[in-house]
Amino acid sequence: MHHIRTQRIFSLISGLWVGSFITIGFLVVPILFSSLGDRQVAGMVAANLFKTTAYIGVALSVFLMVMANHLVRHGYEYYRITRWILLGIFSCTVGAAFIFIPWMDSLRDQALYLGLSVRESTNAALFARLHGVSSAIFMIQSVLGLALVWRSTKNAD
Repeated sequence: MHHIRTQRIFSLISGLWVGSFITIGFLVVPILFSSLGDRQVAGMVAANLFKTTAYIGVALSVFLMVMANHLVRHGYEYYRITRWILLGIFSCTVGAAFIFIPWMDSLRDQALYLGLSVRESTNAALFARLHGVSSAIFMIQSVLGLALVWRSTKNAD
């Protein structure tokens, strides 16, 4: 009975977490850019949303990996693949939280210090490349997240 409850909690946390970062990335951020007149302000707000989401993602992916390990140790072999999916999400999230977001924030801050938007700065091309890589990582994280939720909602008995 305890393991069924653990599976349900795992599914609930997975669903809420993946749903939240997909909502932010594919709904909230595009609405920010379409409704705010200033792209620079929209970008700064979006960066803060992605940063917060990434930090939460690091914590939750570790927590879910611990839960998945617990379930595997108690004979739920179905969660072996789930751990690999979580490792992929964790890698994407760590890359975003500790490499790409800080790097892009630094380029944005440098431009602001000069009184420019990052699109007007000498680092515009680098920022665009980082944004592209960051977006690709977010897409991979989203697909892995959907796979996680899909697997976690199946009864693994």
